[in-house]
This record gives sequence, structure tokens and C-alpha cells, in this order.
Amino acid sequence: MEKPCLKDQNEYPDDAVLERYLGEVKQTWNAFLNLIGESYPSFSGEWRYYNDGKNWLYKITRKKKTVCWVSVYDKKFKTTFYFPDRAEDLITQSTLSQEYVDQFLHGKKYGSIRGITVEITEPADLNATQSLFGIKERLK
Repeated sequence: MEKPCLKDQNEYPDDAVLERYLGEVKQTWNAFLNLIGESYPSFSGEWRYYNDGKNWLYKITRKKKTVCWVSVYDKKFKTTFYFPDRAEDLITQSTLSQEYVDQFLHGKKYGSIRGITVEITEPADLNATQSLFGIKERLK
């Protein structure tokens, strides 16, 4: 199983660090940040080191609610969203591919929430993440 790259607590994931791990995918990372800034101005993000997983994660929030988590891997990054059971209709009726709908429907439950993870290696992969942002916005 592949592991996230940002393990060193003393190495803050600045642009140079991200460029080293993401390579050409850093351009897609920049597009991801632009998407958030332009389309979701109420969202904000920050890097945090989490001791439980011994890894840096980029946490995107709206007010005090977590929208998604982002982890960096070799030449890609992943966005992970957690949704309550009541989001099932929004997810099944969305434009998400069946792969992501199935992740939610058949994925592991954590209490009353389930996750959807999107692997991002190119700009087209941001479409699913954008759909998931929209679903998060529609949930109250």
C-alpha cells in the first residue's frame, strides 16, 4: 500500500517541497488551489502535521466544518471527503462517476459517515473533486 510523502514534521510543505514530490502534478495542485479560491471563496485551507498519522495534511474548511482532507503522494495528491448517510441521495443523483458513488455506497462506515477519495494526477481529475465540493456546499 502506498504511503503519503509528507512525513517529516520539521519540513513544512511549501511550494519547493510540493514541487519535489508532485513534479509536473504541481501545476494541477496550483489549479486545485485556484479552483478553491475562485469558486469557493468561503473555503479556506491550511497545512497541519498530524501525530496520529505522522503526516502533513491540507485541511480545507468552511467556517469550522471540515470540507475535505488532502494528502500528497509521489506524483499525485488525493482529496478525501466524508459525508453523512443523509448525503446518499445527493451523491447517487450527482454527475459523479459510478466509481465514486460506489465508494460511498459500499465503503467503510465510520459511525454515520463514509468517505470518497479522488486521486488527482491531471487537471481533468479535479472535476470529481469540484462535484464533491458542490455536494458539501448543499449539505447543511
